[in-house]
Amino acid sequence: MTVLDARALNRATLARQLLLERAELPVREAVAHLCGLQAQEPQEPFVGLWSRLRAFDPAVLDELLVGRRVVRTHLMRRTVHLLTADDAVAWRARHDAMLRQRVLGVYRRELDGVDLDALAAAGREVLADGEPRSTREIVEALADRWPGVAARALGEMVVAVVPVVQRPPRGLWRTSAGVRHVLLSSWVGREVDPLVGDGSDPVGKSLVRRYLAAFGPAASADLRAWCGLAGLPAAVASIREELVVFRDERGRELLDLPGAPRPGPDTPAPVRFLPAFDNALLGYRDRGRIVDDVHRGLSVAGERVVLVDGRVAATWRVGEGAVVVTPLRRLCRDERVAVVEEGRELAAFLSGGDGHDVRVERS
Repeated sequence: MTVLDARALNRATLARQLLLERAELPVREAVAHLCGLQAQEPQEPFVGLWSRLRAFDPAVLDELLVGRRVVRTHLMRRTVHLLTADDAVAWRARHDAMLRQRVLGVYRRELDGVDLDALAAAGREVLADGEPRSTREIVEALADRWPGVAARALGEMVVAVVPVVQRPPRGLWRTSAGVRHVLLSSWVGREVDPLVGDGSDPVGKSLVRRYLAAFGPAASADLRAWCGLAGLPAAVASIREELVVFRDERGRELLDLPGAPRPGPDTPAPVRFLPAFDNALLGYRDRGRIVDDVHRGLSVAGERVVLVDGRVAATWRVGEGAVVVTPLRRLCRDERVAVVEEGRELAAFLSGGDGHDVRVERS
């Protein structure tokens, strides 16, 4: 069985994540290919798409959000993701149990005795008029029915059990707006796809294929870490004959689609600036293919990172009118030049063309 070392896995990840070469894909198709972008910080997906697409125009993503073809909703791992409306409708029911369990994992005591199905029905009733509401407003409308339940616990759970989206202007380019929820079904004009009751799990199979297209080769544990779903082994087993199998250097089994790109380990990798919580890092349980273990925590801490030769080599932020890069290791002269060049392009993108300043701090 072919063994793929960390560098080979790195190049495969970069290719699948559109980070090896900027793609010509339309924005909506890129969001679909990536299985969504993590988006709890509303402006971060714009940087993620800029790093992946040629001539990315933020106005196009704004149009997709306002036009209800792309939505912001809690889904994978109960985090806010930017997804196509089609994927949100197709995948939401398959994530329902996980969303509930993750809230209960934090607020089980506070929610003891709450009928979650009744809460879901009541939440839908509150939102049925199509009026966007904050979580606080939803909770206030429900407080009389569950008077003894802490507002925070009730709010977290109602957003988990009721399929909602965060309505624009939340998530628009250079726009600051609070979270206001509307029903997913009313926003996109169709109901969430129900689960198939015969055990065939077509959504689970689709998730496996889509994940491998965007993240493979990967282990089943990586798939679970990405989506948060524990019940996909049967889906993996049912399509195993479609897949090819590799091993990593630790002997873990890695699955992949047979025709998916796996560039050679010596393929050049350009400098790329990634946003906070980018799924190129968070989409795996084993992130060693892209970040050293000593820096693994950067991805969950919300640090924006810079890839040099395909690996996390620096963090970046915007400060004092410049993109400020903080190396995590010594950069050679050519690497430093490449970081500055890409950083200038990023600064221009973020400033609308008014700024090109980059400062690389001492490592």
